[in-house]
Amino acid sequence: MQELPTSVPPHFHRLPNQRWQIYSPQAQQAEQFATEIGLSPLLAQVLINRGIDSLKEVQGFIEPESLVLPAPMDEFPDLAASVKLLREAISGGQKIAICGDYDADGMTSTALLLRALRLLGANVDYAIPSRMREGYGINDRIVEEFHSEGVALILTVDNGIAAYGPVARARELGVKVIITDHHDLPPKLPPADAILNPKLIAESSPYRGLAGVGVAYVLAITLAQDMQKVGGLVNPLLELFTLGTIADLAPLTGVNRRWVKRGLRLLPHSQLAGIQALIQVAGVQPGSAESLPLLNSKNQANNSLKPEDIGFRLGPRINAVGRLADPQIVIELLTTDDRELALKNAMQCEQINQRRQELCQEIEQEAIAWCEKSDLDLQQERVLVVVQPGWHHGVIGIVASRLVERYGVPVFIGTFEDEAVGAVAHKIIRGSVRGIPEFNVFDGLNFCADLLTKFGGHKAAGGFSMPAQNLEQFRNQLSIFANQCLQPEHLKPLVSVDVRADLAEINLDLYRQIDALEPCGIENKAPVFWTPNVCITEQKIVGKGGHVKLTATQDGNVSASVKAIAWRWGEYFPLPRRVDIAYRLRENSFNGKTSVELELLGVRLPANAASSRPPMFGKVEFDYCDRTYSCSLSPAGSIEELRIRNSQGQVLAVAPGQNIGLLGNSRKDAREVDVSLPFFENLIQTAKHALGI
Repeated sequence: MQELPTSVPPHFHRLPNQRWQIYSPQAQQAEQFATEIGLSPLLAQVLINRGIDSLKEVQGFIEPESLVLPAPMDEFPDLAASVKLLREAISGGQKIAICGDYDADGMTSTALLLRALRLLGANVDYAIPSRMREGYGINDRIVEEFHSEGVALILTVDNGIAAYGPVARARELGVKVIITDHHDLPPKLPPADAILNPKLIAESSPYRGLAGVGVAYVLAITLAQDMQKVGGLVNPLLELFTLGTIADLAPLTGVNRRWVKRGLRLLPHSQLAGIQALIQVAGVQPGSAESLPLLNSKNQANNSLKPEDIGFRLGPRINAVGRLADPQIVIELLTTDDRELALKNAMQCEQINQRRQELCQEIEQEAIAWCEKSDLDLQQERVLVVVQPGWHHGVIGIVASRLVERYGVPVFIGTFEDEAVGAVAHKIIRGSVRGIPEFNVFDGLNFCADLLTKFGGHKAAGGFSMPAQNLEQFRNQLSIFANQCLQPEHLKPLVSVDVRADLAEINLDLYRQIDALEPCGIENKAPVFWTPNVCITEQKIVGKGGHVKLTATQDGNVSASVKAIAWRWGEYFPLPRRVDIAYRLRENSFNGKTSVELELLGVRLPANAASSRPPMFGKVEFDYCDRTYSCSLSPAGSIEELRIRNSQGQVLAVAPGQNIGLLGNSRKDAREVDVSLPFFENLIQTAKHALGI
């Protein structure tokens, strides 16, 4: 056994701290299914993983237009009342005001309803609360200001469901209120004249997964139909719906899947000057590949955008403005028909996004440095709370997501700010949260409600503010909550893998077949493949973000090599020569040539042992860091102990769930070692993989 290293040996490779979850292969069913639908068995397995295993189900999945949807009026109890209120306000020339939000969902929702209501003849304006000074949602100041300007009807978008006080104040002032929102319901609903929220309808409804922009779209189209003025309105609004739905990470199921699929076809030829300018500035190119015909459908050109074009290119440029600047830039961008003004605003979005990227990189580096210097025991605390002065709270949520990827625990990140209470300034902390699958963020915040002045969110993400003096108690209380719901095995980033593939199977034909599964995104993730024991023949660092570009080669009946990219994996460079890889497929076009590349999501050391588990207490040999070891499960009292032996006869013995192991030539002279250190942790994981456990 290599002694506990005082420095990292030159042959040691630091690897991402991940846990892989691989779907059980259903080879026979996948082969049969593939034959029936004309699809690769690899993708047939993916459909089975998604719970789709009949011809009827795949027909509705691949061709969502074939499904019969219920009318929105039959699903949303207050939709008819909302339409009536808006019609009366429009016909009476009353002033309508939209209260939006500063994220991509809120800004696209605001722009969508502004466009629709103006076209329908409404006298309409809008306001968005200040992210820096006021935070999320409609507030008393906005209500008072609307009232002083003669507003008769307030229409909230992507907010309002928890704003009991401001809505009650509006009603006191005689101002009518329609709430359109999609966030979780509070114990007591606000006293609005009408509320549209998919959380109020049946869970089985195809409208259940709508984001804020989806609710706005339903209201706008239903109103236009009621006023018989639909002409020319649907496609522009559908483009805004698509942009906001994907940027807000709404589930691409139900009506979202159907409408997003339509919208993605419209976007490359957008009727909106702002979206044209945004696509131009972001350098997004629509796909031109042809999809494989399935279920006897006709082969058609797939000249559309992909969800990732919005999720990684267009959406961040919009969101950056809401995080760092004035949302009016985006609202103007998405509502103007002036091409010059649209291009000017799109360029502003680009510049602000570049600044956002710089801030994120700076804060991420500072946060990692703080974590590495701090005496953190994440196995014990099971949650990471990092708060520092001088960070821009508009971008710390993005950094929280990156820290979750790195450390595999829920991350609560915040910064200190001054808040004036009368003439006295108090130190407060404003923060963002990102969770892991087994940790409910909103429940965690609610567990600490007595320490917080304000909080909100859902299962995966949230935000909060609190007095600075509550920080340590907050950290301790969160750790108590995290220990109630998280086990040690949960504390690694999860890589969910669909199906094993040989690199020889990775080609343009397979990539184009994936188009049949589009749009991919939340609750319909793009297929993730894995290939064991590939050889990394070339690798180098590229780009400012420290990305690793590499070539993976697999030997077999047909030797195959594929280019790959691993985003922000510079700290793991160089990768070991032999690894198992998990990846998605991406298209690369260069000098007129199109090829398929891998986007690495996971990597682990391979086991050079048989894939089946050996007999109980049998020994298996494996290689790790260019050295050969043997391992076995051995009885130790009432438990099975993992024992790993090196060529010098030293043994590392580790009991299940323990962070301390024994290292030595015999139990009598063994010393305790911390097996959570990267060298030992990777060694143990490789041994377990070799044993098939």
